[in-house]
Amino acid sequence: MNAQQTSLRMEGISKAFAGIAALRGASLEARGGEATAVMGANGAGKSTLMNILGGVVASDRGRIVLDGAETVIRSPRQAAQQGVAFVHQELTMLPTLTVAENIFIDSLPSSGPFIRTREMARQSEALLARLGCSIPPETRVEQLSIGDQQLIEIARALRHKAKVIIFDEPTSSLTGPERQRLFNVIRGLKTDGVVIIYITHFLDEIFSICERVTVMRNGETVWSSPISEVDPAKVVHLMLGVAENEGRIRAPIEAVGEPLIAVTGLRRDGVLRDVDFEIRSGEIVGLWGLLGSGRTELLRALVGLDPIDGGTISWRDGRTLAPIAPERLHAHVGMITEDRRGEGVHLPLSISDNIALPNLKSLLNKWRLIDRGRQNALADAMIDRLKIKASGREQIVATLSGGNQQKVVFGKWLATSPRLFLLDEPTRGLDISAKTEIMRLVVELAEQGCSVLLVSSELQELMRVCDRYLIISRGRLIDELPGSAGASALMGSIAMIDNDLEVAS
Repeated sequence: MNAQQTSLRMEGISKAFAGIAALRGASLEARGGEATAVMGANGAGKSTLMNILGGVVASDRGRIVLDGAETVIRSPRQAAQQGVAFVHQELTMLPTLTVAENIFIDSLPSSGPFIRTREMARQSEALLARLGCSIPPETRVEQLSIGDQQLIEIARALRHKAKVIIFDEPTSSLTGPERQRLFNVIRGLKTDGVVIIYITHFLDEIFSICERVTVMRNGETVWSSPISEVDPAKVVHLMLGVAENEGRIRAPIEAVGEPLIAVTGLRRDGVLRDVDFEIRSGEIVGLWGLLGSGRTELLRALVGLDPIDGGTISWRDGRTLAPIAPERLHAHVGMITEDRRGEGVHLPLSISDNIALPNLKSLLNKWRLIDRGRQNALADAMIDRLKIKASGREQIVATLSGGNQQKVVFGKWLATSPRLFLLDEPTRGLDISAKTEIMRLVVELAEQGCSVLLVSSELQELMRVCDRYLIISRGRLIDELPGSAGASALMGSIAMIDNDLEVAS
């Protein structure tokens, strides 16, 4: 196959879920013998586009052209028949079966009622040899590392004579040596003329392994070019589409006084690396990094939702700053997770019941039963304070708009009088007006003395409220910038190549 021949085109691809557009006329062009990076912030539409190519979901409009012929892909089986393979971030191995059985799982070679195990092993060895892998075919997959399991999945794609292989965040769980081995495998596949589609949030990787880059934003393709025509800062700018200092709600302040919380050497193997930071009362600190950088993992580790392997979290209780266990810190913190509908609210319950859930102890009467008068008063107070648009406290949360659902999430934690808010993508899925309301609420909380650690994929949102920024990459804080930092400085901070990763060229 000619390395310059266009092997894949996706044109005018549109897809909506429940009336909400995920893709708006998106496009992608990739060539045999090359790796094309598909980049975009969370919600940009890249996963939906790849799921359409892989047959996981069907497009509403648009066409797919493979090797010059228009094709219809409506299922993973059809994708495989057309030579499209998908190596998912979450591997689809059957752990109790052998390597050979996993490679041939959808078509076991047989003679009558009997499986031809020797033939299956022989072909598996040949496929793995193409990948430089010498794992015995009879090995059970559960005994293998994630990196080795990934090679098994690639071998399965080769068995189907894949012309296009999609890699979805392939290095997110790999060690350094496994990552370099994967890159060597991809180079070999390119030599064979395979089209490689490479999805990642690690900018350094695309400049090491890819020849082309396509950038998506808000369901649209906004850029496509050879990798030589962009640098990391430009890719970040294209992904985020930020405007410098747009609509600041509050000018940055320089917090004074002793820290409310101090974190030293916080670590979790493969996730967080020696994280150190402090936050003072009334301060809004932005945690800035791309998806996959460890932002959510850090917030969850602070309150014990995820385990930690080491480090110290210190909390100021009165005048003393003393070590505290994450599980105990949870009692002082309001945690707004990124999954509002899955983890933030109980959709079938009323506003009143949702706000009551984390506050049950304060609502008990002397008989240890919930005092409905107190519950109603608390719900009414939160509805009034947060200006929740609802018919009343008994309205079911599922019937509220996204912005008002998010206000209910804030309200249930605000009623616990937290001194620290951890906000993970608090405006995800909201319209512009609702986003502004939530950001104004964040500023109001800070002005009342709460400390805030804020995660957002939308840089312009952080720049509207933050007093300073902590820059995170691969689970490590790599820089700190003042609240006055502009978009170019912030984008440049995460566009820097991670010196800890040395990828062979």
